[in-house]
Amino acid sequence: MLLPVYYAVLGTLALYGLHRLVLLLVLRVSRSSVAGEDGVQDSAQEEFVWPLVTVQLPIYNERYVAPRLIAAVLDFDYPADRLEVQILDDSTDDTADRVEAELARASGRNRPLPLIRHLRRENRQGFKAGALAAGLEQARGELIAIFDADFVPEPDFLRRTVPAFRDPGLGMVQACWGHMNREDSLLTRAQAVLLDGHFLVEQAARHRAGCFFNFNGTAGVWRRRAIDDAGGWQVDTLTEDLDLSYRAQLAGWRFMLMTDLAVPAELPARVNDFKSQQHRWARGSAQTMRKLLGRILRSAVRPRVKLAAAAHLTSGICYPLLVALGLLLLPAILARQESPHLLLWIDAPLFLLGTVAVAGCYAAGQRRAGRRGSRFWFEVPLAMSIGIGLSLHNSAATISGLLRRGGVFARTPKIPAAARNPPALYRSGAVWSLWGEATLALYFWVCVAAAGLYGRWWSLPFLYLFAQGYSLIALGGALPRLGRRAETT
Repeated sequence: MLLPVYYAVLGTLALYGLHRLVLLLVLRVSRSSVAGEDGVQDSAQEEFVWPLVTVQLPIYNERYVAPRLIAAVLDFDYPADRLEVQILDDSTDDTADRVEAELARASGRNRPLPLIRHLRRENRQGFKAGALAAGLEQARGELIAIFDADFVPEPDFLRRTVPAFRDPGLGMVQACWGHMNREDSLLTRAQAVLLDGHFLVEQAARHRAGCFFNFNGTAGVWRRRAIDDAGGWQVDTLTEDLDLSYRAQLAGWRFMLMTDLAVPAELPARVNDFKSQQHRWARGSAQTMRKLLGRILRSAVRPRVKLAAAAHLTSGICYPLLVALGLLLLPAILARQESPHLLLWIDAPLFLLGTVAVAGCYAAGQRRAGRRGSRFWFEVPLAMSIGIGLSLHNSAATISGLLRRGGVFARTPKIPAAARNPPALYRSGAVWSLWGEATLALYFWVCVAAAGLYGRWWSLPFLYLFAQGYSLIALGGALPRLGRRAETT
């Protein structure tokens, strides 16, 4: 009974690896640029009438970063009379006071300011989606730009994105994410690789192929009519951005990705904060799959679009499959000591299909981000192992999302490296999965030793990735930070 389960798990993961190879192939053979991916040309902007834009800044207890975001938005190089700023503030600490102080400083500058509204709610009903929906009821703009509190857009952000909306069928423009604190630790370096692979490979390939891709919750601009046509912000998933994106594209709106425009942001610097963020994303993605996958498959969109959407929305099942594969790997190898040829001709190709595809995506992301040299060869395997180390925690999130709608939107604390002794409100507590990850780390180090003892050398790289990944996540969860400030590798 062991081997059929093992091969079912391994084969399914290999299929998702094949999907990643297809994405890489799309980037390889498609044109180097599609409409808007490398920015919007400035031609004819003199005749362009700048539309009214509402900038929404949803914040909740962001005392360290909210003033910086507000200052950046008020520096936008955009006609002040065509700009409205909504500070959607659900904070329960002193963030509101710091916001008011920043607005007072801005009012003393010798330049025109846009209309600014500091909106407070009596409760966090609907969390971020509820705040965006409440702000939209009062918004005047025909375009809606959204930024999370830890982002710092450049002054020309709207000048570069808004002209794309001359296309009446365009519903949303998404910029990529930059990384302000990429070099801060091993954890932030791994996160940067994961995000570069997402934006510069996965999102870019879906865009070029004409498939659905999603708004990432921040650093993007929406046409308000597209939000309304899709049914508005809804609160039954924890990934309201993914949910709205698919509903808008099913309603016929097209999206644009600008790979040459990156908005700097701070990556979570602590492992438990990172795990909290990943838990919300994994659970919300599973909820969105449960909500929309059937509707997508029944829609009139092209089959390849349906297939790409299904692969995207169901990718969360890879987390429990990774846990199962890790637990089954060594027993499956030892169960076939009499037939080692099976390991060479069946297992090895399936493993390579999965791992090489993942490594290829992250490597392509780093190349497209302009990173080369020794850091490249160190950070890609690091990111792969961190991804494996998250699999237990995210498995629980995925299963929870399949079983239950909604939930508490746990904010990811944003604490700059310079902050000293942040209050407890800004620190994620101990995560339940710590002991499970520590146990799995010990198990896989035993597996590494056993594989070496029995001469199963080909399995050592895979077992080592599991052992390292669970060890890093377990140690990082037990310690305040993972890796401190990383030295140049």
